[in-house]
Amino acid sequence: MLKTQLHQSPPASPTLIPLSKPPSQANGGIAILPVQAEPALQKSPGNARVGLASSTIEAIASPSTIEKSLSIKAVVTVKHSAGGFFSELGISGGLDTITDLMGKTLLLELVSAELDPKTGQEKGTIKGYAHKKGHNEEDVMYRCKFEVGEDFGEVGAIFVENEHHKEMYLKDIVLDGFAGGPLNITCNSWVHSKYDDPKKRVFFTNKCYLPAETPSGLKRLREEELAILRGNGQGERKSYERIYDYDVYNDLGNPDSSADKKRPVLGGKELPYPRRCRTGRPRSETDQQSESRSGSIYVPRDEQFSAIKELTFLAKAVYSVAHALVPSLETAIVDSDLGFPFFTAIDDLFNEGVNLPTLKKQGFLKDFFPRLVKTITDTSEDVLRFETPETMIRDRFFWFSDEEFARQTLAGINPYAIQLVTEWPLMSELDPKIYGPPESAITTDIIEREIKGFMTINEAIQQKKLFMLDYHDLFLPYVNKVRQLKGTTLYGSRTLFFLTPDETLKPLAVELTRPPTDDGKPQWKQVFIPSCHSTSMWLWRLAKAHVLAHDSGHHQLVSHWLRTHCATEPYIIATNRQLSEMHPIYKLLHPHFRYTMEINALARGNLINGDGIIETTFSPGKYSMELSAVAYDKQWQFDLQGLPNDLISRGLAVKDPTAPHGLKLAIEDYPFANDGLLLWDTIKAWVTNYVNHYYPDPSRIAWDRELQSWWTEIRTVGHGDKKDSPGWPDLKTPCDLIHIITTMVWVASGHHAAVNFGQYTYGGYFPNRPTIARTKMPVEDPTEGELKMFWDKPEVTLLTCFPSQIQATKVMAVLDVLSNHSPDEEYLGQDPEPAWKEEPVINAAFERFHGRLKELEGVMDARNTDQRFKNRNGAGIVPYELLKPFSEPGVTGRGVPYSISI
Repeated sequence: MLKTQLHQSPPASPTLIPLSKPPSQANGGIAILPVQAEPALQKSPGNARVGLASSTIEAIASPSTIEKSLSIKAVVTVKHSAGGFFSELGISGGLDTITDLMGKTLLLELVSAELDPKTGQEKGTIKGYAHKKGHNEEDVMYRCKFEVGEDFGEVGAIFVENEHHKEMYLKDIVLDGFAGGPLNITCNSWVHSKYDDPKKRVFFTNKCYLPAETPSGLKRLREEELAILRGNGQGERKSYERIYDYDVYNDLGNPDSSADKKRPVLGGKELPYPRRCRTGRPRSETDQQSESRSGSIYVPRDEQFSAIKELTFLAKAVYSVAHALVPSLETAIVDSDLGFPFFTAIDDLFNEGVNLPTLKKQGFLKDFFPRLVKTITDTSEDVLRFETPETMIRDRFFWFSDEEFARQTLAGINPYAIQLVTEWPLMSELDPKIYGPPESAITTDIIEREIKGFMTINEAIQQKKLFMLDYHDLFLPYVNKVRQLKGTTLYGSRTLFFLTPDETLKPLAVELTRPPTDDGKPQWKQVFIPSCHSTSMWLWRLAKAHVLAHDSGHHQLVSHWLRTHCATEPYIIATNRQLSEMHPIYKLLHPHFRYTMEINALARGNLINGDGIIETTFSPGKYSMELSAVAYDKQWQFDLQGLPNDLISRGLAVKDPTAPHGLKLAIEDYPFANDGLLLWDTIKAWVTNYVNHYYPDPSRIAWDRELQSWWTEIRTVGHGDKKDSPGWPDLKTPCDLIHIITTMVWVASGHHAAVNFGQYTYGGYFPNRPTIARTKMPVEDPTEGELKMFWDKPEVTLLTCFPSQIQATKVMAVLDVLSNHSPDEEYLGQDPEPAWKEEPVINAAFERFHGRLKELEGVMDARNTDQRFKNRNGAGIVPYELLKPFSEPGVTGRGVPYSISI
């Protein structure tokens, strides 16, 4: 007979933790106590990870006495590694094969959720050993029986000891034989070998409990689990550990290899920054502020891409771009400064490709990059040949158009930069003694000439018709530093746009500024405007190339890396340190945090590291990450990360209770904002239903010590450099929690999708979004040769300004990988977590969430065919699909995954 449940919340699916034996286990005996029956638990298809065969393990326990007991069968499903060519890259990890699993065992121990009513102590566990009985294509079957006495009470957890010499990936444990049906304990976790660590892992049943509602028999285990996950902050982390702790970004440089690879520490008073996961690696020998680098970077074991997911393939592809493809390109393109002599040479990247040198393993690159690397049949040579981006397929001259240049500020991959002009004249806030006169060179006369016939400058500002990309004050302090680097240059820039009656933006002017130089040159600044005259037209094109390089840098370093990947890592660390896996908010956030720490570690090792791909291909060069820290210091606030507040802060919306979503947009045809607000409201409705179920009144928020510790740690440790900054909401009511969670979920899903999965579509043809401007404007302190080249061959001047061949091909390869969806991508709202399915109220809310997301797809499709919306519809225009929730695999330009996993 089932006992009355002791908690309000439903079953959920935690990851488990190594724990010491409780005192009641000390004698190692086998208890014979009955188990309370549990409702049947359904396995979630979204929780089953494909890519490996599974093993099912059964254990048999023999009691010393039998009194009114249930015979319970235990089945454990273990996945094994597929192996393959990952190991040839030196990428370690993985599990035993089926052969390795033969004849080996797991020790299982059932844990009662209740204390012994006579002694008030924890009840003894019931032990059993798992042995193999047979296997099929995917599973290895092990059958065993527990004899469980009626006084044992409800099963609350199970201990697992891995007796193999290698770690193993435990998918789930099913206990069958209860009157109410089988009990499914979802694991989806790596279990270390007892030879690495003697502590046993504990897996709790799929039930959510607020801290005060934890069953008495599980309270100690709940606390010990969190203590283990926090660690003690000492020593170097081992690969099998699951410890979450904080550190500054002091591992981007490599001063031990050369002095010029030293990089500043990001995090602290000088350069505030979010925290990353602590690895405990020793300090650099030549710089005690820096952490030494190594071939692998620790992340807690369950945060790593597991070999059971095809998503791993994309992660390893990122690694392989840096460690295999880029070296091959550098061998093939010997001159790193060599540019493209003609625009047709750029087209050849899609038509002819780049011949790659022969590798030790024939076909290796083709295995990793089937879209990019083709083998020529008659020569058997590998060729890097890029797929033509959708933008080029629709209109090969799209990138030349001023209208497309403006449209992409609203419907491209950096829709977070455009802002309303609210004051005139434009003024810099930088110190004029250092950076020169603060007044902008964009005057009233210039603007009114460009909008002549529409309105005056004052009318344009009053009617909210003037908009701007402002990269002036953020970039200007780095101009002279960057100009000391080889093969790059920089300006501070402002670009103004006018909103026309058909809701499209018209570019008006670009201002480029160089501050006073160390050798005594005064501030230089000049305004460039669209023109039909050849000289002015080519200067305008060059000015746009510089602005696009600025926008590419801002997109990658701020909108993408800083505001999604980097800002989310402290949320993940705090969630695992302060919220038990039994906690309902842990269950809600868990799918949105999958694999982010691993992809961030890969980025630190291969993309944003000193002399890495970002530094060698983007204009700020070695100052790239430092610049992102300045942006964090000056611009980042938690409350501005949610979409509505972000739009309001940029002047793109005002609150209006009568308008859709409660906001009136300054630009009605703003594809990112229109689709984003639909998605935001849908996420918020789901989060609201979830939070209100577990927190029906504010007192539950106040009394939830885990929740309060979580939010305090995010503010004061993970983002501690900004703990005294504005923008941190209180956490006192369910509404506060709904706002906080919705913001985090939006950043991990909608925000990241909007700035990531269109990268190849818009950046694959790099003249549309050059990542670097290598040469200054030909009218800035020109030499005679520079002027002659510009006058005689302006096209060559533009091509010389663009990225070099090696820079362009490196970036294109990375963007192709980053824009990919894996075959088993986990999309927002596609599949529920096991815990959600088992609570009827939550399951019903999720079904509504899923259904609404399906409806959004139809709404977005209709918008893309509505000719009123010129920023997402028209001849040769790529429809705006970046926030469509679902997608097929590959580079599609749509699909919103749960988490930041690439």
